[in-house]
Amino acid sequence: MRAFSILAPAAVVLILMSGCSQKEPQELYNKPALFWYEQIVKDIKGQDLESADLHFTSMASEHVASPLLKETMLILAHAHIRDEAYAMANFYLDEYIKRFGDSSNMEYVSFLKIRANFASFAYPNRNQQLLLDTIEDTKSFVRRYPNSPYRPMVETILTKMQLGEFYLNQEIASLYERTGKEESAAVYRELVEKSPLNKAKMIKPKIPWYRAIFE
Repeated sequence: MRAFSILAPAAVVLILMSGCSQKEPQELYNKPALFWYEQIVKDIKGQDLESADLHFTSMASEHVASPLLKETMLILAHAHIRDEAYAMANFYLDEYIKRFGDSSNMEYVSFLKIRANFASFAYPNRNQQLLLDTIEDTKSFVRRYPNSPYRPMVETILTKMQLGEFYLNQEIASLYERTGKEESAAVYRELVEKSPLNKAKMIKPKIPWYRAIFE
């Protein structure tokens, strides 16, 4: 059952992201954990994260209790963050927390998740729920780790996310007003007016014309 708990989520994500991928050659099975670890490192160095993910699935299914899984998950999370594949990065971080999270590493892994979520906001008007969740995660991090060396960066992220929330609330209120939904518009206008950022001088994010008509 423990093997299935790791393999199942990995398989779902990988099927969605690489449905057309070729299957592993038949000779690559029942290999030592170190073989899979070295193969994954080789894949990452070759910038082939799709193969690295597939090799991790094999490693996780064949070596459920291997101590190498712990390091491999972090290596893959970092690799996906560098590749701007934040959903996969968070998948590995979540799996790491479920299997290996404890007082010795939760601070660092929690910081990585906040950083990955923040970096995933390529567009200012998208994914409101992730924005709100990340704001709560950053607040929770500061409360839990007040003396963390990552606190200055987390607080910077929090400020930027709160600015993003303020801007998004303005845009939502404006959209409701344009569509004649006055009651909904009033709810978001109240959020804007009560925000401590209401008087702040901000530079709104620039949206390309070809996207602006859909925002």
